Amino acid sequence: MDLGLTEDQEMLRSMAREFIEQETPRTFVRDMEEDDRGFTADMWQKIAQVGWLGLIVPEEHGGTGQNLVDLGILLEEVGHGVMPGPFFNTALTTVAILDAGSDAQKAEFLPRIAAGDLIATTAILEPYSRLDANGINLEASASGDGYTLNGTKMFVENAHAADYLLVAARTGGSGEDGITLLLVDAQSDGVSVDKLKTIATDNQCEVTFNNVSVPGGNVLGEAGNGWSVLRLLLQKGAALRCTQMVGALQEVLDMTVEYVKNRVQFGRPIGSFQAIQHYCANMATDVDGSRFITYQAIWRLGEGLPSDLEVSSAKAWVSDSAQRVAATAHQCHGAIGFTQEHDLQLFTRRLKAWEVSFGDGDYHRERVAQAMDI
Repeated sequence: MDLGLTEDQEMLRSMAREFIEQETPRTFVRDMEEDDRGFTADMWQKIAQVGWLGLIVPEEHGGTGQNLVDLGILLEEVGHGVMPGPFFNTALTTVAILDAGSDAQKAEFLPRIAAGDLIATTAILEPYSRLDANGINLEASASGDGYTLNGTKMFVENAHAADYLLVAARTGGSGEDGITLLLVDAQSDGVSVDKLKTIATDNQCEVTFNNVSVPGGNVLGEAGNGWSVLRLLLQKGAALRCTQMVGALQEVLDMTVEYVKNRVQFGRPIGSFQAIQHYCANMATDVDGSRFITYQAIWRLGEGLPSDLEVSSAKAWVSDSAQRVAATAHQCHGAIGFTQEHDLQLFTRRLKAWEVSFGDGDYHRERVAQAMDI
């Protein structure tokens, strides 16, 4: 069984890492934590120019038509460099349009995304932060040939910079019935965005909709039957988030191994002590296990295979690994790892946010149990 990357995928990984090191070094990442927008227009255009925004967009719409595994490889490097900006959210919205968009919607949105002219994000969670169908309660009432939105979405990442929001709303019914996905112009009258203060400084927002009009042509998929599309999107979002976490975990491991090799205490490098060696070995086991279980889930999703068990197993394992790896890295580094000047705290804060994104370990363990019919 070959678990390695193809030559093209290795090239994608290498080029992505080189780009991130040159264009978004840690100094830039730190600067963007203090920036209201969180990224620059110049950075976004450079990402578009190297083809990242069109990676999974079909060639007829201005992209290169690559697959979900390729996107996962790219996002692993994005996590490795904790690259700021709305790339993840725009990519996930692209996935949704590819899965459920009409030909007209694909022709309208995908070329603009690939060119870097359109930033998008998903607005799914509400104040109760439930990921099941009963958590979708934002009202979308029929109005002429479209809908009027009223309600609030929480933890909408980069909504402050988005041109479009992919909004999960309720047009009627209860539970899985009556959910509709809408592509909402973020500049529409009645849309208000407030940034939330988070430990990760990751530009999470509260978005309020007050009598916001949305044309009927902006329904993604079939009105009232959007849960199946949303459910698949949540699975892909969870798996893709895992790839981002794997990249960050690998960097945490690398910086810890480098530190223990060079930090001298009691006349010898602390990495020569068995306890530290075992700490690093445990971290390496977690990181490699996270990578393999994540790419299994990504591959199955990309092939259209049933993936409930694999996705939730991956997100549960990677979320728990993030806790273990970050805590162990701090034990190895000691007090210096908590200082603002050290990179470790930067990764720890991002991993804490990603750990709960698309469901934490406990949520996905419940889903694993359900997948096993217990």
